[in-house]
Amino acid sequence: MSDNEILDRISYFLKFKHWSLYKLAKESGLSYSSLNNIFNRQTYPTIPTLEKICFGLNISLAEFFDYKKNPLRNDLISEDEQDILNLYRTLSNTDKELLAAYLSGLCKK
Repeated sequence: MSDNEILDRISYFLKFKHWSLYKLAKESGLSYSSLNNIFNRQTYPTIPTLEKICFGLNISLAEFFDYKKNPLRNDLISEDEQDILNLYRTLSNTDKELLAAYLSGLCKK
């Protein structure tokens, strides 16, 4: 994978999640300026930096490099269900519990 493919892959996930570079910086624990420099200079991030980026995106390195498929999509469920699952992945554990309780209440009607 070339430098541009890595940056394109990161951009792909940012676009998919509707995230800015700033949001990725917050989620990954990297500084915004570090991420911005990678993109502005078109440089290849180090493995530790890429691991932090993947952590922020909530994906593994293997999923990141599996560029022939989108690891956040599953052909067995509808696009709406996939969007809901991807949003769920971004929630904190407390918010996941609240959502589960809310859905449980909705299903009992």
